[in-house]
Amino acid sequence: MSTAILTGPPVAGSPLEGDLRTLGFDVRTANDPASVAELIAAVPAQERVAVVDPRFVGHPHALRLALTDPRFPAAAVQGALTVRPEARAALVRAAGRIPVGAGTAHLTDVLTGTLTEALDREDIGLHHVELGSLVATVALTPAQRESAREAVAAVDDEAVRLRTAVKSRDGFFTTFCISPYSRYLARWCARRGLTPNQVTTASLFTALIAAGCAATGSRGGFVAAGFLLLFSFVLDCTDGQLARYSLQYSTMGAWLDATFDRAKEYAYYAGLALGAARAGDDVWALALGAMVLQTVRHIVDFSFNEANHDASGNTSPTAALSDKLDSVGWTVWVRRMIVLPIGERWAMIAVLTALTTPRIVFYALLIGCALAACYTTAGRVLRSLTRRARRTDRAAQALADLADSGPLAELGAKGPAARGRMTALLMALAGVAFLMAQLTWQQGGSWWPVLGAAVYAAFSGAAVARSLKGPLDWLVPPLFRVGEYVTILVLAARSDAHGALPAAFGLVAAVAYHHYDTVYRIRGGTGAPPRWLVRATGGHEGRVLAVTVLAVALPPTGFTIALTALAVALALLVLVESIHFWVTAHKRGAPAVHDEGETA
Repeated sequence: MSTAILTGPPVAGSPLEGDLRTLGFDVRTANDPASVAELIAAVPAQERVAVVDPRFVGHPHALRLALTDPRFPAAAVQGALTVRPEARAALVRAAGRIPVGAGTAHLTDVLTGTLTEALDREDIGLHHVELGSLVATVALTPAQRESAREAVAAVDDEAVRLRTAVKSRDGFFTTFCISPYSRYLARWCARRGLTPNQVTTASLFTALIAAGCAATGSRGGFVAAGFLLLFSFVLDCTDGQLARYSLQYSTMGAWLDATFDRAKEYAYYAGLALGAARAGDDVWALALGAMVLQTVRHIVDFSFNEANHDASGNTSPTAALSDKLDSVGWTVWVRRMIVLPIGERWAMIAVLTALTTPRIVFYALLIGCALAACYTTAGRVLRSLTRRARRTDRAAQALADLADSGPLAELGAKGPAARGRMTALLMALAGVAFLMAQLTWQQGGSWWPVLGAAVYAAFSGAAVARSLKGPLDWLVPPLFRVGEYVTILVLAARSDAHGALPAAFGLVAAVAYHHYDTVYRIRGGTGAPPRWLVRATGGHEGRVLAVTVLAVALPPTGFTIALTALAVALALLVLVESIHFWVTAHKRGAPAVHDEGETA
């Protein structure tokens, strides 16, 4: 239960108190700023507090947006404002500073307006709600009240809730093939008390069942898998729409939504590979390649956005051209489809699974994702080279955290390579190129890959020893992902042992989870994983060296067992720490963020 304080002259027959109680508020009254401050102080510290003018007239959903959205420390519309516990002190100070007595009527007549202006000056992140066609106003006279009520009646509150439940920016397939009906499924879930997290979990289980159907290797199984994968995506859209419809945002929900998307897709890849193996077609290398390509695409997105979202002077002719293209209707949808976002990608996978073979699915996926990666990366490189951005220390630290450097890189940062004049990007490129060269030239039993891994560790340490503020330094973390994932893929593919590639798939999946978890923590404002965890996992360079040593030192069967053991150990380590972190994140005041754009 939260507390709403009505401050102002009472209005007979107003539905306001009923609306507030429906939203979960215990309603109290206060006649002056001092009484407001006293009531706030009496509310338990962990509760939300709202101040509302009794003369408020508006849609119930306008009140819901202003008073119950958990993503902001404070929010306001005309006649109503709310603060979460972390901003309550600012509201108490604001109420305590309002003078009373002669000549102060203009400050206390609409007290919510005065308090809102004061909170704006406090710089606590007050969110002014964009209402669109919804109405929220303070009616000071009977004529104004009648006019406001007519305006409320003219707008369908429920229709607005359904419309705004859909993301403001989505892909073509999601916008035109899923959202027209999934929003109604979201409303159905809301009316039955289901939460977004429950729908997210249902989506995960549906995708896992789809993967199991694909693993049967039968045509009927493939058809069922395609259908279930599409239904899983419908549920995946529904959970976010339910969160927006009912404003049930949470830190845990944002993490589950993002993490489960990756788990569903990569589990489905594994199911396809198992199904193909039953039919005598080994496509594990293709499945692992698809996971590697997709993960690298994501880290390119995340690194670029982290490097540039708070940069100053962040404009370029390329960005201006992109904005101009986005102003033309048909180019918007073409550009969104070219990048093969999750909706288009899952639709393609589902249809091809039902109609063709796993090998064809992976060929199409690899070609489509490769073209999309080339398109987006080229555009971002052009933007970076033509803009005159000044990047912040926060952005440089985010890129360093995304690099996932371990103890060997820390030593490399103190070595001779770190004292050279090469830029961070050139250092990373040199290390990855040398490693890939040794993998290419490797002969049976050769220790050259180990040398390549050692040089890679030295150069990667030298790269992150520099401040990652260069125009293209956002490419450093993706390069390290390429170095690590491709090394595991190549060494497993060259092994003659049965099961090496599935074991490598599991290892890359465990490491990729760790990297995605790092991204979501940074995006959520909670910082990167603790250094002890990064050191315990070895860092990207430590894992590369370990895998190359195992590949050379062990026979094929032993290498497979070692990869499996390493995958299990890493998965347990990162999963246990990550789950504990996110389950307790709300206790540390982590914001209830939620993605508003479709992830690639």
